[in-house]
Amino acid sequence: MKWLAGVLTGLLLCGSPLALADAGILPAVTVTQTPEGGTQYSVTLQILLLMTALSFLPAAVIMLTSFTRIIVVLSILRQAIGLQQTPSNQVLIGLSLFLTLFIMAPVFERIYAAGVKPYMDEQVTLQQGYEQGKVPLKDFMLAQTRLTDLSTFIDIAGYQDIAEPADTPMSVLVPAFVTSELKTAFQIGFMLFIPFLVIDLVVASILMAMGMMMLSPMIVSLPFKIMLFVLVDGWSLVMGTLANSFGI
Repeated sequence: MKWLAGVLTGLLLCGSPLALADAGILPAVTVTQTPEGGTQYSVTLQILLLMTALSFLPAAVIMLTSFTRIIVVLSILRQAIGLQQTPSNQVLIGLSLFLTLFIMAPVFERIYAAGVKPYMDEQVTLQQGYEQGKVPLKDFMLAQTRLTDLSTFIDIAGYQDIAEPADTPMSVLVPAFVTSELKTAFQIGFMLFIPFLVIDLVVASILMAMGMMMLSPMIVSLPFKIMLFVLVDGWSLVMGTLANSFGI
């Protein structure tokens, strides 16, 4: 009964501002129609929408940016070297996050100039700022999305009136973008995996020829793989390859 009372109380608290607005007790939460035919939200309601949107920020960072490709490639690289927990997940996520900020910085600057700044200067409404601000993000996502993946999700959604990729709604573009990112990440990961696989095969062949079949090839090849990766400045090459794959 306690959890039921808590749920009911939460529902009442969530619904009370709108109910009070309808009753005229809380006029700060209002939705009005502009002369141009648009919708104007009150500041209180805009803040509520903004706080709600912030709860989706982690999902947006993962699904709408370069984060997915980077973290997948780094995870495959760690497996290829043979290190199970080094670097740790926290290090890989932190490195992926800051590399994502580096790659997405030009896009974020265009979003701020196109949507956020005009809205903060009260030159456009919240809805207009959103429509203008999402254009740079859509351009970035479309540039990284394969047409085959985009066509697949357009067909699944049943859209027949999309003449150009730029007309694709975000509900279709996001899964197509993530699918393309995963495919690209696995392609890069495959290319990174080959040199380490060759070292494993060579070490395994040498150990078998020497009759040392009881010794694990992974233990012997691990130092050689680490040495090779360090000698070729592997981290710098991987970071540069990931950044260049986005056209940076």
